[in-house]
Amino acid sequence: MVTITINGKTHEADEGRRLLMVLNELGVKVPSLCFHHALTPAASCKLCVVEVQVNDDPPAIKLSCAIKVKDGMNVVTESAMIHQQRNRAIGNLLSMAPQSEALLKIGAEFGLTTGRVPDGCIRCRLCVRVCKEIIGASALVFRKIDGLNHVIPSEKGTCIGCGTCANICPTHAIQLSDKDNVRTMLVGDRIIATHPLIRCEMCGKLFATPKFLKHVEAKEKETDHPDLKEQHNYCPVCAKLYAKKNQQLTAPLFSAPHGYNSINDK
Repeated sequence: MVTITINGKTHEADEGRRLLMVLNELGVKVPSLCFHHALTPAASCKLCVVEVQVNDDPPAIKLSCAIKVKDGMNVVTESAMIHQQRNRAIGNLLSMAPQSEALLKIGAEFGLTTGRVPDGCIRCRLCVRVCKEIIGASALVFRKIDGLNHVIPSEKGTCIGCGTCANICPTHAIQLSDKDNVRTMLVGDRIIATHPLIRCEMCGKLFATPKFLKHVEAKEKETDHPDLKEQHNYCPVCAKLYAKKNQQLTAPLFSAPHGYNSINDK
């Protein structure tokens, strides 16, 4: 643990931790859109600026999502310079996503100047990063079109239709639509991919794409787990019911002696 100062108050924090995460945990409000704790920082939205001074170095404007905590760090989260930088950042974002409720809400909360112009996407790269770093499909890329970056499907066509990009998108620019047994993934009015949907073997509900189920099965095989079961196409609700039923069927008929756990204990 190291000691840092935030807006004149002393706090202890883990050295090397992202400053934005520490600020969030302490309840110190700093605007941010493109940061997610499970992903490497992209520093795209530029909203999370703060003033940072370490030892006798002069104060400098830093992005709190990218900088790591150091001993003796002095942090200021509100100043004229910070406000100016945030105004510039939100102006850039709103020029791409003028109708974004998330941006307008941040502008109102932090007293920033908001303007308007349409698209929906703020180029935070969360969708691209989660698809690559967490899902492993790398189905989305950034490509410059008419002088502006756009999220488009990769040339390899590796979208598995899982919908994670739509779930993580902070402005809802990415949409998932299930209609007539087909799942369509869109960024604005651009189609990323279309997939057929598979029905749950137990309840008959349409719930997932064939590519997604194959992706999950391949990941399970990579783990080389000795207790892998026969593959079933069950929706999440039915999968839980199936697992609970199996657990009840395999439960021991006697209690384990004190100090020992049964094989079914987790």
